[in-house]
Amino acid sequence: MAEEKTNGWKFSKQVNLSVLVQLVLLASLIIGSWVNLQRQLDLLQRDVTMLLESQRRFEVKVGQLSDKAVEYEYRLRAVEKNFGLMRKQKRVGF
Repeated sequence: MAEEKTNGWKFSKQVNLSVLVQLVLLASLIIGSWVNLQRQLDLLQRDVTMLLESQRRFEVKVGQLSDKAVEYEYRLRAVEKNFGLMRKQKRVGF
């Protein structure tokens, strides 16, 4: 028989139990990581939704406060105007 020369890598088609276990563990780690990422994305989506709702409520409250501020400004001007008229009437002697 002639001797065969092997100048490169020889690929063995044998799969032993340790390689199979490593592949199963790697696949389970990948799937577990993907499930964990999906759970974190769901939590992030819930947090962002709650934040947007909170911001909307805050904007409504700021709008109400702004409306009240304008209302009180008009009332204050009316009181100041009436007070000014009363002072003028006292000076004139009515």
